[in-house]
Amino acid sequence: MVRPIGWGFGDFKAPEADVDLSGEWMDSKVFSDSTVLRAFRSSASKAGITMATEGEFVTVKAFLPTVPLPPNSERPAITTDRLLLRALQPTDLEALHVLRTQEEVMKWTSARCIDESIEKTKSKLDPFLPPHDLITANFAICLKETGELIGIGGCHLYPGRHGWPEAGYMLRTDAWGKGFATEFLTAWLRFWSELPRSEREVRVDKEMVIGEGVVDGHLIAITEASNSGSQKVLVKCGFERFREFTEVDGTETVNLVAFRFLTKR
Repeated sequence: MVRPIGWGFGDFKAPEADVDLSGEWMDSKVFSDSTVLRAFRSSASKAGITMATEGEFVTVKAFLPTVPLPPNSERPAITTDRLLLRALQPTDLEALHVLRTQEEVMKWTSARCIDESIEKTKSKLDPFLPPHDLITANFAICLKETGELIGIGGCHLYPGRHGWPEAGYMLRTDAWGKGFATEFLTAWLRFWSELPRSEREVRVDKEMVIGEGVVDGHLIAITEASNSGSQKVLVKCGFERFREFTEVDGTETVNLVAFRFLTKR
């Protein structure tokens, strides 16, 4: 899986904090990267997630999907040879709980353990349902023939911990090794690339941008350094490896690799 990026290409690292979308800033007139980032910083801090400090961020301009994103109700289903990608629904809770109680899946996540209750899983589904869908683009990954949910993936943070949007996915273990990750990511990236875009001023981690002024838009994916399977999927789908760094996860230091998918200006 890919860290949040989350959930993974075989493994997905989803953030353990939910952005607080209550309050005035959800009004379209004040909806901006800076307010979203401040809200996420606050939620991340409460959850113990380490973000780059404000002094480590720089301001750049980039063409990125226009925020707010299309809500779940306006997102068309996407079909591939074997998969159906659709908007997440409250009724996906039980299937998502099955996914998030598989140890082989969850060991790659920032939680590093299975969900202990259905309520815990609900707290992970809610950030991708209205009104939070305006800053996320996560889809249910289903088998085309049966409609069975086998995973979840897309953009789970916009902006992410480093300022750029972050993407990821997680798949049930019985779906591993069948090419579903590549099939999903290829289709989802097409959706992401076709979203309306605008030139926007954003605050990003200075270690995750090349150049100054107007730069290429980035979509970030982060994997553990040992996750070669996910890294191969990312490269196959057009991401490029560009940074290695470490994060402290509790008492453990985790080696991470950042990949980026560029949208040319």
